[in-house]
Amino acid sequence: ADMRVFRDAASLGLMALEVPLAYGGLGMSFGCKAEAMARLAAADFGFAMSVVNSHNVAAKLPGLAAPAITERYVPGLMRGDLVGCTALTEPHAGSDFAAISTTASRVSSGWRLNGAKAWIVNAAFADVVVVYAQTQPGSGACGIAAFLVAAQRDGFIRDHTYALSGQHTIGTGGFRLHDYELSDAEMMLAPGEAFKQALVGINGARTYVAAMCCAMVGEALRIAAAYGRERETFGKPLAQHQGWRWSLAEAEVDLEAARALTRQAADAIDDGADAQTLSARAKVFATRMAERQIPALCQCMGAAGLRDAYPFGRHLSGARVAGFVDGSTEILLERIARSHTR
Repeated sequence: ADMRVFRDAASLGLMALEVPLAYGGLGMSFGCKAEAMARLAAADFGFAMSVVNSHNVAAKLPGLAAPAITERYVPGLMRGDLVGCTALTEPHAGSDFAAISTTASRVSSGWRLNGAKAWIVNAAFADVVVVYAQTQPGSGACGIAAFLVAAQRDGFIRDHTYALSGQHTIGTGGFRLHDYELSDAEMMLAPGEAFKQALVGINGARTYVAAMCCAMVGEALRIAAAYGRERETFGKPLAQHQGWRWSLAEAEVDLEAARALTRQAADAIDDGADAQTLSARAKVFATRMAERQIPALCQCMGAAGLRDAYPFGRHLSGARVAGFVDGSTEILLERIARSHTR
């Protein structure tokens, strides 16, 4: 990765948004973070995901890690000198988080980690990794703990980057841990507590992913509208053709509905309320809306929409990725359905 782009993002404060003021951060709200990442996603979804995942590690450490570890890593993460990521997913455990098989075994010096992680944003170049591992095989969620892993130490083996079509900036990849040893101080969340905290974090991720989808559609709508005012067909601008205008109106209606659902979820998170169902609704609707409206708005541009100068292809790829990250649409539909049967 070109670290200059992370440092540029850091110079704008994007790596310090939710980091507490006492640690040199900006101490801003979740809603502010979601809006900032949406602005980035309007240009490039992959880079927005990369930035927010590194920022999230910096924001977590002050409240969860030992002071010495916080002091060691947070300043570098906020400057963009270090890149962070969070590793839940494994080659055979995606949305079924409780089924992870990476193990954390007790040793005299602390803990020893063994296992593999896959489909991790920033894994291609991360320096600091929050790794979720099973301390009691067979115990499910109750045995899962979270540890802070430094990629430079023995036992961390980085795998190849996944080449994702149109989304190379996301840095998705995997790594293996082979007898990676760490101290008790490097356990961030104890068994059981880690699973609960991860679910809370996933609600936030689903919400800012929804905000990013809204931003991609918003930018596509802006570009198509401007094109329609300039491009003439059959003696008048495209914008004066009723059928063409209706396509933009459809996109606007869908976009405002998605924004409303996303704001509702973000407000709940900032209020400390349960956002599980709200975030699921927002992400399901926003990702589907983006996959429907981005190609429709590209169609409004005619063949010009295929040019690299416009982001339609990149945004459509981003919307497809958004449908998988932090819980697939199918998993979220099941989550929403369960809210009606309690």
